[in-house]
Amino acid sequence: VQLQASGGGLVQAGGSLRLSCVVSRAILSTFTSLDIDWHRQAPGKERELVATVTTSRRTMYADSVKGRFTISRDNNKKTVYLQMSNVEPEDTAVYYCGARSVSGASFWGQGTQVTVSS
Repeated sequence: VQLQASGGGLVQAGGSLRLSCVVSRAILSTFTSLDIDWHRQAPGKERELVATVTTSRRTMYADSVKGRFTISRDNNKKTVYLQMSNVEPEDTAVYYCGARSVSGASFWGQGTQVTVSS
């Protein structure tokens, strides 16, 4: 299983950005059995969990992004999205997607940089 995050960039505060996480080297049944997370790591800070979408499409969010970010998955495209709206300078970080299987295995992709200017 490989994960590829993309969609980062420079955005002004109050703007929007959509991140994508494409899962490859996995058949569809494998993808649908994965819970997918978005994490972020800001300079000098620990990596934090931002959002999760489970195999049953249940979603969970960190308090800091509730109401502003939306995570979703397209199983046919084996892709998970993070729609970021009303972004704040505090959202500046490298964003990573990760996947967890029912067996406990975890997979990570490389990060994508998001920079929010004030």
